Amino acid sequence: MTRTLENCDLAKTRFVALDHDSRVRCLNAELYLGNSSLLHCKCHRRMKRQEHCLRIFWTVHSSMTDGYFNLETSPYENPAIEEHWKTDYNELAALVSGSQLAGDATNPCLKATHVCNLSKKCVRLRTDYASICTRGAGSEDMCDRRKCHRGLRNFFEKVPEDFTRRILFCPCQDELCGERRRKTIVPDCSFQYSTKPNCLWLLDSCLEDHICKSRLADFQQNCQPADMSPDGCSQHNHAACLQAYMGMIGTPMTPNYISNSSVEVSLWCTCESSGNEKEKCDQILGMFESNKCLENAIWSQMHQKLTGLERQKDLYYSSSLNFQGDSASTSLASEMSQVAEVKTQQDTSEHSSLPMASSVYSGAAVSWPSLSLLLPLLLNPL
Repeated sequence: MTRTLENCDLAKTRFVALDHDSRVRCLNAELYLGNSSLLHCKCHRRMKRQEHCLRIFWTVHSSMTDGYFNLETSPYENPAIEEHWKTDYNELAALVSGSQLAGDATNPCLKATHVCNLSKKCVRLRTDYASICTRGAGSEDMCDRRKCHRGLRNFFEKVPEDFTRRILFCPCQDELCGERRRKTIVPDCSFQYSTKPNCLWLLDSCLEDHICKSRLADFQQNCQPADMSPDGCSQHNHAACLQAYMGMIGTPMTPNYISNSSVEVSLWCTCESSGNEKEKCDQILGMFESNKCLENAIWSQMHQKLTGLERQKDLYYSSSLNFQGDSASTSLASEMSQVAEVKTQQDTSEHSSLPMASSVYSGAAVSWPSLSLLLPLLLNPL
């Protein structure tokens, strides 16, 4: 039945006229699935066959795909009832704070990268997408945006959120730090085009992709602003909004920070030449540019209260970091040797240990000569 309805949806999307018998089969399939248990099924964000599950969801809920504002029901399980991913972020953060890696690293952005470097999964997936997205970045003829987006999705899906949230939403007090935060997703490849496309075109590209359409529906549901709400969100869940925002990264509607000096985010698109759909286009752009729920969620993450050793280290911010400015391009070898030294001094678990510097990059298929392209990226943020 799902295959029948999927074919019906394809015909409707492509404006293919169906004969009487085909229309009857489509109607029967829609009625059958509408009364089945599939109508109430949801998908998990980290499941292995996520795209297959999402395709089934949108086939069953085909009536929800006709209009932009009908994507208000997320196909994903409620974050509140999903299994909490336990991580060792705090343990690794304490290890960084008590080691030579801390240095003058009272900058939370730099510290978040050092902590990531102590986790095998985090540093591997971060290096993977960095190597893909920087290959030809800045040149649309050489940059493989599709592979770059896939690498970003792998990072944000597979690395525990304790790591990804701190890397993406780290607080900055100067533009050098802000530039690294903005470059976390390698925007030259993943975000920007040579010219800004129309936001309506960006939306159409998203709706043709099951993953992007699902992430957009999730974002609409969990980041829906509410003027009368104290926290600015209709769902009153900043964590769910941030999770939904990170889910948009690596899709055709990838958002990012718009400058080095602010925490405002936007899509890379314009509403010029939108004709009589200008209002709809402005609403698409406004989901990110003037979304109080999203703004408050980002602000809350950046100013969350810290406890214990983390509070002592992160309360004060130093703008004179050795890793900032042009000196960042000469610091990678030193940073990696410091990581190796900490590894020999501390008995960390297998999943939170970092191999020697040479093995980190050989495992990611990145040779040492090519690291000159990755230096600004791997020294936090990207």
